[in-house]
Amino acid sequence: GAFEVLTATIPGSDPVLGSEEIVYSCHLDHQRPGANDNASGCVTILEVARTLARLIADGRIPRPARTLRFVWPPEIEGTLVLLNGRPDIAARIKAAIHMDMVGGGPETKSILHVTRGPASLQSLIDDVAAAFGEFVNQQSAEFAGTGRAAYPLVAPEGGKEALQAELVEFTMGSDHEVYAEGSFRIPAIYLNDWPDRYIHTNFDTPANIDPTKLLRAGFIAAASGLGLANLGPADAPRVFGIVRSAALRRLARLLERRAELSANEAANLARFHLASERAAFQSLERFGAMTEAVKREADLFFRGLEQLVPVPEASSERRDPRIRDSRIYERTGLQGPMSVFGYDFLRHKLGAEAAGALRLPGFAGSRGDGAEYAYEVLNLVNGSRSVSEIRDAVSAVYGPIPADIVAEYLEALAAVGAVRLPHR
Repeated sequence: GAFEVLTATIPGSDPVLGSEEIVYSCHLDHQRPGANDNASGCVTILEVARTLARLIADGRIPRPARTLRFVWPPEIEGTLVLLNGRPDIAARIKAAIHMDMVGGGPETKSILHVTRGPASLQSLIDDVAAAFGEFVNQQSAEFAGTGRAAYPLVAPEGGKEALQAELVEFTMGSDHEVYAEGSFRIPAIYLNDWPDRYIHTNFDTPANIDPTKLLRAGFIAAASGLGLANLGPADAPRVFGIVRSAALRRLARLLERRAELSANEAANLARFHLASERAAFQSLERFGAMTEAVKREADLFFRGLEQLVPVPEASSERRDPRIRDSRIYERTGLQGPMSVFGYDFLRHKLGAEAAGALRLPGFAGSRGDGAEYAYEVLNLVNGSRSVSEIRDAVSAVYGPIPADIVAEYLEALAAVGAVRLPHR
C-alpha cells in the first residue's frame, strides 16, 4: 500500500543552514475526526505557514536561515511512514513542533499543555518552548486582570481569559513520540489540549473551538519554530540563560523527589538528572550554536549544580558485578516505536500469549505506566548502555523498577529483531 502525505516548505535563506529543517506537524485523520482533534492542529500549522510567508513577503521579517517544513499526515502511522520512506527528509530535521488539539474553548474544559520531549532525548528546544509558553501566560493574565497588556494575543471573536497553559513533562499519544523515538532522535515540542470532555464524540465541533486559544497556540509554535530556524552562535548566551533558569527550577523538584527514595535510588536519580541537564545544554551543538565562551560558563554552572546535589557512592551491593546485567544491546534497522493505533509489533511477532506474559507493559511506577517504561527502554538502547544502565535510567524517570523486568522486555525485543546483542 501507500500513504499520501502532504508537505509544504518555506525555504531557508542560508546557503548551508537552508538544507536543515524545522518541521511543523499535525494529523489529518482519526478514528473519530473532530474540530479540536485534530482540525485545530491542522489549521493552526497552516495559519503559521500563511502568516510567516506573508511577513517574509512583506519584508517585515527576514526569511529564516533554516527551512520550515509543514506536514499534514495520517496520525502516527503517516509520520512513521514519512520518516521511514523519506530518510532524506528525516536526516534534515533538527526539531519538530507537533500540534494535536490546540483550540478547545472553555466548554471543553481543556487546558493547553506545552510538553517536553522524552527524558531519553534532552534538548534545549523544550526550555525555549516553555519560555514562550510562560510569556503568553504572563501577557494573557495581565490582560485578563487589567484589560491592558503589551501582547494580549486576543482574537476579535475569541475569549479574553488568561491562557494558563501548563508546562509539563513528556506524555505520549501522538506523532511527537515518533519523531523523538530512539531510531530517529528528532527533538519535538508537543502542544496539546488535555483533558477535553468532547474528544472522540460528536460534540467535538467548531462551536467549541476558541479563536483566541488557536491564536495563542499558533504564536507559541511560530515563535519557537522561527527562533530555532535562526538559532546560531550569537544566540548561545541567551539560550544558555533560558536553560540555566529552567535547570534551577528543575533542581527544586529533584530535591523533592529524592527525599522520597532509598539512598541507592536517590543517588541514581541525582546522577541521571545532572547528566540530563548537561545534555540539554550540549544540544546547542545540534544547531551549530555552541561557543567556547558559553561552554566555559556552562561548565562552571553545572559543576556548581553537582556541588548542590552531591551523588554518594553506590552501595557495595549495587557495585557488585555479579548482580549487574552488563549485556549491551544495539538497535537493528527496524525504525519506530513498537506500537501504533490498533497494531502492536511485539504482539504480532510473539503472539498474544507470549506478549501478554511480559511484565513491563503492565508495570505501574510511581511516575509512569508500562507503556511509558516500554517506550523509553527501547529509546535508551544505543549500543553503549548496559541493561542495568537502562534500568537505572528508566527508574530515574518513572520510578524504580526491578531489573529483571527490564531485562525480560529487552530479550523479547531481541527475539523479534528490534534489538540485538552485537557480535564481539
